[in-house]
Amino acid sequence: MIRCVRLWTGDDNNSHFEEGIIELEPGQRGDWLSSKADVVTISFQETASGGTFSWHTAPVRQFVITLSGTLDFQTRDGQHFLLHPGDILLAEDTVGSGHSWKLTDDSSWRRAYVVLRPGAHVPFRAKERQPGSA
Repeated sequence: MIRCVRLWTGDDNNSHFEEGIIELEPGQRGDWLSSKADVVTISFQETASGGTFSWHTAPVRQFVITLSGTLDFQTRDGQHFLLHPGDILLAEDTVGSGHSWKLTDDSSWRRAYVVLRPGAHVPFRAKERQPGSA
């Protein structure tokens, strides 16, 4: 399965996140495949090691696919999560107080931005919460 973290704006106007996966189904040749997502564009970006970005929202609903680098993301209420190479961020916090990030290793952050068409279905499934967890 492919790890995916969904970042969205809650009713409190703050960014929140939940861990999950991109759902995959058996395909040809023993591969595992996701359903297709309706996208508009793809672009690539690189930030040198040591990079940071203070409080901001996602400009559009998009996948951010980390190719290299490890990042620490933070929400305004102090929640943190890490993204590693191969992880996908589903950025849906296009309004509100936003999030920040910083690189935590010596690598540059290379990533692909895949902008989703408005209303596009994505094959994200949230990780089941354990009893007693917040």
